[in-house]
Amino acid sequence: MFSKTCEYAIRAVIFIAQATKDGGKVGIREIAKGIDAPEPFIAKILQELGRKQLLQSIKGPNGGFYLDKASLRRSLADIVVATDGEQLFSGCGLGLPQCSEAQPCPIHHAFKKVRNELHAMLEQAKIGTFTAQLEQNLTFLKRP
Repeated sequence: MFSKTCEYAIRAVIFIAQATKDGGKVGIREIAKGIDAPEPFIAKILQELGRKQLLQSIKGPNGGFYLDKASLRRSLADIVVATDGEQLFSGCGLGLPQCSEAQPCPIHHAFKKVRNELHAMLEQAKIGTFTAQLEQNLTFLKRP
């Protein structure tokens, strides 16, 4: 459903939120290890998310990535749009460019409902809400 870039972006941002909840910063190596992802790919993804102000970073020996209060209130939908664009929330389930209400594809109406529910769920899922679940080992970001 999500691109690999989007999957890694969501996992990385949630990891950063959890790892920096006490005001610290976290580096690329630790993030990549924490979510079981290739370091160069994560670096590229996080650079782009930083440009789009979904996370913050500081360079230097005491630097790293972190989330400010505004970023913690952002939704998972914001990350999806930043990495994969709006297509997931507006595109055709069969990938047809001409699919619309006037000319629906065979799954248009059912897919539209699922697409809208997914968008609502991701919009309600705020980044800062996942840290407690991770801390209590109720959820995880990589294979145990």
